[in-house]
Amino acid sequence: MRLSRQFFNRSTLSVARDLLGMYLCRRVNGRIVKVKITETEAYCGTKDKACHASKGLTPRTKIMFGPPGHTYVYMIYGMYHCLNVVTEKEGNPSAVLVRTVEIPNPKLQITNKFQNLNYKSKTSNNLELGTYNLALKLDGPGKLCRYLKIDEKLNGVDIIKSKELWIEEGKKEQVKVKRGKRIGIDYAGSYKNKLWRFWI
Repeated sequence: MRLSRQFFNRSTLSVARDLLGMYLCRRVNGRIVKVKITETEAYCGTKDKACHASKGLTPRTKIMFGPPGHTYVYMIYGMYHCLNVVTEKEGNPSAVLVRTVEIPNPKLQITNKFQNLNYKSKTSNNLELGTYNLALKLDGPGKLCRYLKIDEKLNGVDIIKSKELWIEEGKKEQVKVKRGKRIGIDYAGSYKNKLWRFWI
């Protein structure tokens, strides 16, 4: 089931934690790709020096000031895109960055690129030679956006209604959630020490 507007219209920290285990869904060339969210970061309003909204309302950040459940997609280093989802009520600019996802059990051909992965194969009777069931982790916002073909064209998308990009509920399971400092925000003063990154 697709997540509702109400899910995102809550505390950003709660949304960041609760997104873990949910499925990010993307329609690419008529095919729906689903990946499990395994790491997020919370960016909480104008006082959070690591949040883009701390610079105020600009053409770039206006989406963050809008209603929850919309995407905020931007480019870093001139080559990588980052996917965020706007949270909290309109006028309270906050968002959750999706940092890492996992592709559940993709069938991948074992090549030099993957030969160092630790994997356990199922009985190979019904699998092609050299093909195993692996869980591929896309560890970084740029990698996941590249894999799912997410760029500025999807900036501002309403993921509650979109047929191109949305988030669905995951399986109900007990997971151990860890938290720590956000990555790459040494410029954010005391906010760089906030434990606003969550992962499983």
